[in-house]
Amino acid sequence: MTIAQMISQSSMLTLLGMGVVFSFLIIMIISMYALHAVLHAVGADKESPDTSNVAASPAAPAADTQAVVAAIAAAIHTK
Repeated sequence: MTIAQMISQSSMLTLLGMGVVFSFLIIMIISMYALHAVLHAVGADKESPDTSNVAASPAAPAADTQAVVAAIAAAIHTK
């Protein structure tokens, strides 16, 4: 096999590979647009108002913070 044949074959393989990737990207973009249209038609892209967390109270402080501080201090002291 001559160098010219190898270059011709490698360029053909390169163009074929780039064509496959480009075709896949086109198919992916088309499918994403189609999915967007379907979700928009169904109404699944609308956010529903979530009122369950509106009256949520802030987290309660730990009841025994001195015990937590003592445990951390003991862990640091042993290291």
